[in-house]
Amino acid sequence: MTSSTAASLYADHLAILQTRTATALERGGFDHLVVPSGTPHTQLFDDRDYPYAVNPQFKHWLPLTRNPGSWLVVTPGARPKLIYLQPRDYWHVVPEAPQGDWVSHVDIEVIRTPEEAMQHLPKNAQRCAILGEAQSALGKYAAFKPNNPQPVLDYLDYHRAYKTPYEIAMLRAATHRGVRAHRAAERAFRAGASEFGIHLAYCQAAGQDANDLPYANIVALNAHGAVLHYTELERVPPKPARSFLLDAGASHAGYACDITRTHAHADEADFQALVNAVDAAQQRMCEQVRAGVDYRQLHLDAHLALSGVLRDFGLITVSPEEAVATGVSSAFFPHGIGHGIGLQVHDVAGFAASDRGGTIARPDGHPYLRLTRTLEPGFVVTIEPGLYFIDMLLEDLRAAGRGTSVDWDRVEAFRPCGGIRIEDNVVCTDAGPLNLTREAFAAA
Repeated sequence: MTSSTAASLYADHLAILQTRTATALERGGFDHLVVPSGTPHTQLFDDRDYPYAVNPQFKHWLPLTRNPGSWLVVTPGARPKLIYLQPRDYWHVVPEAPQGDWVSHVDIEVIRTPEEAMQHLPKNAQRCAILGEAQSALGKYAAFKPNNPQPVLDYLDYHRAYKTPYEIAMLRAATHRGVRAHRAAERAFRAGASEFGIHLAYCQAAGQDANDLPYANIVALNAHGAVLHYTELERVPPKPARSFLLDAGASHAGYACDITRTHAHADEADFQALVNAVDAAQQRMCEQVRAGVDYRQLHLDAHLALSGVLRDFGLITVSPEEAVATGVSSAFFPHGIGHGIGLQVHDVAGFAASDRGGTIARPDGHPYLRLTRTLEPGFVVTIEPGLYFIDMLLEDLRAAGRGTSVDWDRVEAFRPCGGIRIEDNVVCTDAGPLNLTREAFAAA
């Protein structure tokens, strides 16, 4: 993407955000949108800060992720104003002066202390919708204290699901970085590295560490793949290494990708065949990411498809339909098919009924689904089916009298490999789905 294209996309992105903000402020009865970038949290009983995380409402407007103490002011009919903290400090690295194509679209006031922001903020805080954490309060008697008005948040969060072309470009760039790191991690696995070693190889290839990545890497060898959020990172590789599940993303300009791949050791032909079957089913699910599709139905269809895989591999003894109806499929696939993604890995308003609030319920018996809306052009979602061999859930099946639905000898053969998850990030368009993840792997 050329610099001129990026600049044009950003300008169009800002225009869309301005229009949304004008409506949101009207809904809430405010004149200005004020967004602090956030401030560090000091650890209790210590003098160290937790890693700083920028306010998502702030980075929606600006590609700034390491600038605590700054503020954004948006007033309908005027250019956005950035109050940019550039402190005099010899203890820490001071942020550079704002630079890039985006700066020509924003009025910038540089301040040297957090308190100086007050002279550049609107005079009447009561007329401001201030979105942020309570600790961002500023001024005498905390005049500028985040109020997070619900009508404003409802509107902005709901419409954040509709990604602008600029946002799609940022997500594509994050995905290419993540794919590069996934390929390096697989090479490390094939070379016999430990989980910790694979993690380091991933970070090196991504050029990002724990504070840059959008979430903690899930690097799971063998049976650890049965722990959905396994993040322990063993320092010694298992003997033998059978399987490798990697759920890891990357960031670009504040946007996240979220990718999962599962690999089998060369000696695990049966497990590789199962991985291939889940991968094929996953690609068919990705083809369902189309305008007008109820994401809840996509989730339920995934249960039926995965139950078919279980039956084909002799892991269950009942029909796919019976496996879904009796809850057997949920013992092998206990999480949701995916979620929205963008500024946050699990993007906001996944259950929103409208931009005025309300909730769309999850399907009965599926408590972990994170998105229940009907897909529309501009939505970006993850599609991440999985099959796992989780002792706790399988024991619950037996206790519920469903033990005869499972071939326990077949399960035992796969248990040492833990589980399988395949995850892509897919854009819903006016036509067919755009799979950013497969696109990036093909380019690599």
